Amino acid sequence: MQLSLCLSKPAQHLKNPLMAASGSGSIMWFRKGLRIHDNPALEYASKGSDFVYPVFVIDPHYMEPDPKAFSPGSRLAGLNRIRFLLESLVDLDTSLKKLGSRLLILRGEPGQVLTRCLKEWGVKKLCFEYDTDPHYQALDIRVKEYASAAGIEVFSPVSHTLFNPADIIQRNGGKPPLTYQSFLKLAGQPSWASSPLLTSISSLPPVGDVGSCEISEVPTIKDLGYGDIEQEWIPFRGGESEALKRLKESISDKEWVANFEKPKGNPSAFVKPATTVLSPYLKFGCLSSRYFYQCLQDVYKNVQKHTSPPVSLAGQLLWRDFFYTVAFGTPNFDRMEGNKLCKQIPWNDDDELLAAWREARTGYPWIDAIMVQLRKWGWMHHLARHSVACFLTRGDLFLHWERGRDVFERLLIDSDWAINNGNWLWLSCSSFFYQVCRSSINKF
Repeated sequence: MQLSLCLSKPAQHLKNPLMAASGSGSIMWFRKGLRIHDNPALEYASKGSDFVYPVFVIDPHYMEPDPKAFSPGSRLAGLNRIRFLLESLVDLDTSLKKLGSRLLILRGEPGQVLTRCLKEWGVKKLCFEYDTDPHYQALDIRVKEYASAAGIEVFSPVSHTLFNPADIIQRNGGKPPLTYQSFLKLAGQPSWASSPLLTSISSLPPVGDVGSCEISEVPTIKDLGYGDIEQEWIPFRGGESEALKRLKESISDKEWVANFEKPKGNPSAFVKPATTVLSPYLKFGCLSSRYFYQCLQDVYKNVQKHTSPPVSLAGQLLWRDFFYTVAFGTPNFDRMEGNKLCKQIPWNDDDELLAAWREARTGYPWIDAIMVQLRKWGWMHHLARHSVACFLTRGDLFLHWERGRDVFERLLIDSDWAINNGNWLWLSCSSFFYQVCRSSINKF
């Protein structure tokens, strides 16, 4: 399978990416899905359009500094994840410019900003990748309602996951499957898997006239108000280019791919991690999970034998879809109260113990070392995650899994709403898994 994108050919109209809007136009709204390859929303936005507006909205709640937070960052995200996102946006902008376009950065509450753009730019289509996160579900409803009332076509394909969670739930009688094996039986083979995915685009329509909308370049950390914060050395840079490079390196070792077996692996391997470290790129959609899946299938076809789900690499992608599906079909999935899947456990409530765990002051060298890595890098091996999560909950401190979830949600660069909550439910023995022994859950 071709692993590189055709992004190097400069387009003829690159020198003048903003053109007068005449004819039909589309807005391509990037949220996740920060990539060119396998991006059905971008492909559809460009079809039959005289101009396309590639938009990303800087949400102040997500990006701007919160001095009250326990670590540098905004109200909702730590600085490492914000930096990873900005790097991904810079990479996306570079790719778009090579295709004769550019990324339009706007600021404000995303729903209000999109509504204003739809009013002013006179487009015929609004395209964006479907998202099962409750926050985005609520946002999408507002934007879709306005677009529909204005006669604007909305195209929101499912391309962040291998399957459409709603389809799986429908096949299961309206309820999400609660075991991995039942999920596999319902899911089967992805319908798109037998055909090659679109992995290159030669050019895009130019950007239309932006009118009075204030457009900026991708901001820096300093632009967002963080000042001259000294940056720790972090081995993971954001962006589609880096994602495809890591993917290519990972699958080039066919023997390693064929023999990959979760949860085996050395959690203390730092120079060359024992996993692909592709989870941050999947989280932001810098890497298509569908493309990753097809690449793995190509490897499996060319080796004599290979591991199978749930322990194989492909099995890890399926774990990801499993958690997305259960989360999508379970009200209050991210909390104990009101969550019908979750055991109601009388957890301890001790802020001092929580702070000691969070700040690597437990006195247990292994636990503290992991929490230092989390704070500095925003990533750690899945077995390390297991260790600190079990220690906080059922293993030692007996503190509420929601408190640990909140720390991970802030500090992990690959924090993903469905997977993060699913993992904490699992590791605290609140749902899915109830035995006091090591579990096997999804983290790349």
